[in-house]
Amino acid sequence: MALGDSFTEGVGDVDSTRPNQMRGWADRVAEVLCAEGDWEYANLAVRGKKIGQVINQQLDQALALSPDLVTIYAGGNDILRPKADLDALMRGYEGMVRRFAEAGSKIVLFTGFDTVESPLFSKTRPRTAIYNEKVREIADQHGAVIADYWRWREFSDIRYWAVDRLHMNELGHALMAAKVLEVLGTQGITDENWSSKIQQPSLPDFAVNSRGEKLRQELGWAKEHLAPWVKRRLTGTSSGDSLSAKYPDYIRLTVDAN
Repeated sequence: MALGDSFTEGVGDVDSTRPNQMRGWADRVAEVLCAEGDWEYANLAVRGKKIGQVINQQLDQALALSPDLVTIYAGGNDILRPKADLDALMRGYEGMVRRFAEAGSKIVLFTGFDTVESPLFSKTRPRTAIYNEKVREIADQHGAVIADYWRWREFSDIRYWAVDRLHMNELGHALMAAKVLEVLGTQGITDENWSSKIQQPSLPDFAVNSRGEKLRQELGWAKEHLAPWVKRRLTGTSSGDSLSAKYPDYIRLTVDAN
C-alpha cells in the first residue's frame, strides 16, 4: 500500500499505458514484489496533496484494505508553504502512522530530499531538516523503517530529475525503486537480492550548452513549469484536483499492467 503525493504517484516517470499516465518508483517496486512473491499492490497517492489531505482522503481507505506493508511520504507540498505549521502537521502525521502501527502494518517512512544544491528550492532546506527530524522521531516511536532520501546523495545528480526540476525522471524513479527494495531487504521484509531486479539504465552524458541555449532553456522552463505552479498557488488549486488514485484496490501488478 502506497500513500502520498506526486512522489509516490510517480510524476516524472511518464508511461501512457498507466493510470494517470505515470509509472514511478512505487509501481516499479510492486512489479518486483508481485513477480517474486505473493504480493498485491494498491497506490492511493495523488499529486499536489498535503499532509492533511493525505490523512483525510487516503488514511481510512488504506486502513480498510488492511495492508501488511505501507509506504508513506507526505509533506513536500507543505514545506513549500512557509506559513504551514509543521509542528501541528506532524502531530497529525504521527497519528496517521500510529493507526497503521496499531493495525499491525509494517511501515516505511521517507525523509525529505536535501535541496542544498537546488537554486530554486535551497531556501526550504531548514524546514525539510525539521520535517526529517520529526519523521525520525515518529519512526522511532512506532517502529517504522526509514527510507533516507536526505542521505542518498546520488539523487543530487541533475540527470535523475525531470525537466520541471521538481520531480524525478524515469532514471530517478528506477534508482528510488532499487533503494526502497534494498531497505526492505535489509529489514527482512523482502529478499535481500530483489533490489538487483530493478533495471538501471545508463545515465546520459552531461549536456554542454551554449550561454544562449541555457537562457532559452531557462525561459522555456519558467513558462512551462514555474508560471503554472505559481498560478496554482495563487488560485488555491492543485495539479491533482481532477485526478483519482491510480490503484485504489489491490492488484497484482506486472510490467505490462495498465
